[in-house]
Amino acid sequence: MTKSGSDRRISRRTALGMLSSSVVLTLIGVGVKAAWAQKPAQLDLVIQHSAHKITEAVTTDLISTRPDGPPPVIRLKQGVPFVARVTNTLPDYTTIHWHGIRLANAMDGVPYLTQFPFGPGESYEYRFTPMDAGTYWYHPHCLTMNQMAKGLTGVLVVEEETDPGFNSEVVLNLRDFRLRPNGEWLDLWTARGAARSGTFGTAVTANWETDPVYDGQTGGLVRLRMAATDTTRIYKPYVVGADGVVIATDGHPLRETVDWPSEVAPYLLSPGQRIDMAIRMPETEGAFVDIMSDLPGGSRRLARVRAVGANAARSLSELSQLPQNDIPNPDLRNARVEEFVFGWTPEGGAQQNGFCGTLGYSFWSINRKPWPGDAAASETRGAGPLAVFRLGESIILRLRNESPNDHPIHLHGLVFRPLKSNKRTIASNWTDTVLLQRDETIEVGLVADNLGDWAFHCHVIEHQKTGLAGFIRVEA
Repeated sequence: MTKSGSDRRISRRTALGMLSSSVVLTLIGVGVKAAWAQKPAQLDLVIQHSAHKITEAVTTDLISTRPDGPPPVIRLKQGVPFVARVTNTLPDYTTIHWHGIRLANAMDGVPYLTQFPFGPGESYEYRFTPMDAGTYWYHPHCLTMNQMAKGLTGVLVVEEETDPGFNSEVVLNLRDFRLRPNGEWLDLWTARGAARSGTFGTAVTANWETDPVYDGQTGGLVRLRMAATDTTRIYKPYVVGADGVVIATDGHPLRETVDWPSEVAPYLLSPGQRIDMAIRMPETEGAFVDIMSDLPGGSRRLARVRAVGANAARSLSELSQLPQNDIPNPDLRNARVEEFVFGWTPEGGAQQNGFCGTLGYSFWSINRKPWPGDAAASETRGAGPLAVFRLGESIILRLRNESPNDHPIHLHGLVFRPLKSNKRTIASNWTDTVLLQRDETIEVGLVADNLGDWAFHCHVIEHQKTGLAGFIRVEA
């Protein structure tokens, strides 16, 4: 059962009116700090049905920006303007969100909050200048469970202004598909899954492939970028057959060291998160480095990197630290503290549909209120901001999980760093998505330096679409 929800009861004029208060603010937001001295690089993306062999047979109604494979890795340059003209050929509405990118609010791709979703045969032009180098990704924010679950997730790389000096690079887009062996779809989601930890896929893939092999120079240095773009699964990656170091997480170079993942202590990579590793390839041509993940039922190989060519005889010590992105540090001594409680509401609640669909039930809430739906119009219908911050204000968000499940909590348009947890030691590295475990309270610090209404939600998409979502407002 693949579900769609293109209810057109809300008019375009009404929705545009709903947008007016936030879009006006974005014109002076952080996304336009960089001067447009260079001609923007333009990319044309066509959202379309795609065919690919993921299981034993070809699945013909995947969704991608290519007719025969996953969405491409988009490569941008830090500080260089970018334009993406996105054309929709699907029968439903869509938008594109640029996950982790700090940009102007109007370019954030959230239906009704920052733009009206665009329909069949329509195009939308996204313009932004990436301020931060690192590993990011892009995905729809409309009919999200349909379109993401069927493949519409791609990795976005923002290259540093100075080449960091790797011999090669491997990018892994990690995601599941809910397919039978014959390539036919299972239910994309279930009420039982939505009310618990999500509905897991049956085919675990990297770049839409099972156990793909990539090449890296013998004895060379490989930059491995991994992005968890799945709707549900928390990956636990580690590397076998090579030494290495973690150099960045969630797009940003490390402020504090992260231990090299191992089988005993793998890294936790929840939906929305990314990790960059520097790996030294073996000195024997033909040797393999295995990228593994601890999954239910045991460890599984996600991909392999094969040593090819002459021995480069490189050393990890040759690499310099990646330059830090320019992110303001919060004044923690004078920061405002705002608490958000993430709860389980199995009794459910009403949701408004609109062009971008709902799953038809509510199980989750922020501050005891489930999100009423993407098309909810105003404060009078319970859809106002969860909090309002002043531009430049230092903030501590206290994130408290009162639900029985884990939640990767994602904040659009801003970045933050964890300060402390009541359950574990957590590195204070810049991020846009933090994994909030069962019964955990994490405090994070940030500066509200980007004007607009910014979505704030769990990145287990079934949780997001059944109540665990909202937005915060940054105003002048």
